[in-house]
Amino acid sequence: MNGWQAAQAVEFIRVLRVQLGKMTTQLARIERQDVTGSNARACAMRVEAAALRRDITEAKVLIDRLHRQYPDRRVFRPRDHRRP
Repeated sequence: MNGWQAAQAVEFIRVLRVQLGKMTTQLARIERQDVTGSNARACAMRVEAAALRRDITEAKVLIDRLHRQYPDRRVFRPRDHRRP
């Protein structure tokens, strides 16, 4: 593993986590609304919520994969309470 690859993985994980937070907030906002109706808006909201769930799952998979591929101690993991 090259140093630049590990650094790139760290940055990519950071960016993914930021995006993950935004998507999670957006999904929570959608889920708080009543989208049980059959009108076009409710349908669009359900489609958006489903897409966000897929994107959130994919981001988590990518983060986990990067952690496995680059287990470098410099990569901060959220379950750690301190940065190495």
